[in-house]
Amino acid sequence: MPGHVHILKLCVGAESVEDLVAWQDSQRVRWPEGRPRHITRMWPKRADEIRAGGSLYWVFKGQILARQRILDLEPVTGPDGIERCALVLDPDVIRTSAAPRRPFQGWRYLAPADAPADLPQGRASEETLPPDLAQALAEIGLR
Repeated sequence: MPGHVHILKLCVGAESVEDLVAWQDSQRVRWPEGRPRHITRMWPKRADEIRAGGSLYWVFKGQILARQRILDLEPVTGPDGIERCALVLDPDVIRTSAAPRRPFQGWRYLAPADAPADLPQGRASEETLPPDLAQALAEIGLR
């Protein structure tokens, strides 16, 4: 969808896509309409572009492996009285081709042109390249 932007986030606490899915399934009763929420400290300045069709791309152990469509952004006030941003996510976790990413804190915007392709439906993963080779390919723009 033109005019949109994605968010890239490390999936802290989950070792795999299966861990993320299991955790979200276990928390579903806590979320309105069963839609997962990811709370972040900062409100995105590009909120309209995110709402226009963005996804949250999850990084596991240095590789983007999955995404979830961002359905909305909602203000949430924490127990400390500070307002934060809840990314309201589609419950469907879509697996993507592996794309290497270096560690970072917080989240980053991800241009649609830089987002990895979705894997065909029903395909849980793709054969992983050795990390050095994957990084070299990414650096020259081939992955």
